[in-house]
Amino acid sequence: MNNPNYVLGVDIGTTSTKVVLFTDKGEVVRQDSGNYPLYCPTPGAAEQDPEEIFSEVITTINQVLTDCPLSNLLCISFATAMHTLIAVDEEGELLTNSITWADNRGAPWAEKIKAEHNGKEIYQRTGTPIHGMSPFVKLVWLRHEKPEIFQQAAKFISIKEYIFQRFFSEYVVDYALAATTGLFNSKTLTWDQEALAVAGITEEKLSRVVPPTEIFQPIHSGFAEAMGIAPEIPVVIGASDGVLSNLGVGAISRGMVAVTVGTSGALRMMVDKPKMDAQQRLFCYPLLTDKWVVGGAVNNGGIALSWVREQLAANEATTAKLLQKGAYELLNNIAETTPAGAEGLIFHPYLAGERSPLWDGNARASFFGLSLRHTKAHLIRAVLEGVVYNLYLVFQALEDVVGKGDTILASGGFAKSSIWRQILADVFNREITVPTMHESTSFGAAILGLYALGRIYSLDVVTDLVSHSDIYQPIPENVSVYERIMPLYSSLLTKFQAEYAAIARIQEETASQ
Repeated sequence: MNNPNYVLGVDIGTTSTKVVLFTDKGEVVRQDSGNYPLYCPTPGAAEQDPEEIFSEVITTINQVLTDCPLSNLLCISFATAMHTLIAVDEEGELLTNSITWADNRGAPWAEKIKAEHNGKEIYQRTGTPIHGMSPFVKLVWLRHEKPEIFQQAAKFISIKEYIFQRFFSEYVVDYALAATTGLFNSKTLTWDQEALAVAGITEEKLSRVVPPTEIFQPIHSGFAEAMGIAPEIPVVIGASDGVLSNLGVGAISRGMVAVTVGTSGALRMMVDKPKMDAQQRLFCYPLLTDKWVVGGAVNNGGIALSWVREQLAANEATTAKLLQKGAYELLNNIAETTPAGAEGLIFHPYLAGERSPLWDGNARASFFGLSLRHTKAHLIRAVLEGVVYNLYLVFQALEDVVGKGDTILASGGFAKSSIWRQILADVFNREITVPTMHESTSFGAAILGLYALGRIYSLDVVTDLVSHSDIYQPIPENVSVYERIMPLYSSLLTKFQAEYAAIARIQEETASQ
């Protein structure tokens, strides 16, 4: 029997790099991951060392490919986290760490750009909301607050561009990732001159833009040897993690919505042409010229339940160990003891500010409706529900802009929780389908790699490769509870927004005292 052909999907994320070896039929053969730290040296900072990430990419690829018949390896294809910014000098030496999406130091400059420049028009062309996460805003911050670095920089790049420059001695970026910078005209697929002018740079400071299907070879021999591959292996530049996650779960047609919740989360739908939101609640990024992803990213996903575990449930975490259960599994079990709606307890989950639909770094979390009858179980359930309420606001915005979402595919760490899946079905009042493919981003990269090589004729074949493990139906009595709560959740949010900036200032001023 002949050995199958293989494709390597590499997902360079915020906390780790995941490498998965697939057959060309979509079966997982082997996988591994390599972690790296996030550095927060000053308030608002969230950085990583590009060299640590590069090292983990090399090491993890080598570990996965050990003993693999390399003659059957068709290609390596990359997915990468969005919104990173790195400054390098003329020699390619690092002037900064990789400034991640979670870095909030540019937030005040986002407000200035929106107030003093054509923020709405820039968004309508770039598809990236003007927010502290975006490299566009980070550049404005760097220009004004780190002028010595800004002036010394020869290039401003992402972590993927840094890795590809090391591999191939060339600064290149796929247009799917370029579109997430806030500097790229998503309609013409060229750098946006007005955004560049506001940022204070020219195109020469940025990488050459190529399609996500662009193939590069050979890799510098030293790095190829370290990874255990032949230098001539085709390397597909790939795209951003968001659009490839949609591809990886098979959400590639209008009406198919991918909900991904890990530490943070996102909700996305694929369309055949760019669609911008007049209210600037959503992003719009290309995958290919006939496939665009519209959606919203949220800061507060699993991080909210992590906060509960660390701050409110230390005893439960200890109990979970004694019972040989996971701490999150036990928290979910506790939440299941309370009814839908947590008996009138509402949680706004903005522990880390918020991106979509608010795009407000000052947003803060709160419980509303707390009474003597409420227990820790109510608090836990309210937190789970609050994450879903916020996702539902993104879903409503998405339906406003793109049209009805009929099929919802749930993935990510939260999707392993049965109570979370049911809450999602009940709040959205939609059937929820759970794909069996957990590493959807790596799989999306692999599928794009096969398409780039001409091994598949269309990305649509992914629907034949993705199977589903569970389907959750809305429970009518729960739906009726959430239909009463959601207007209240939204109304409270509107009332709180004016106070978010004030409480954020107080927190900042008192945190150092």
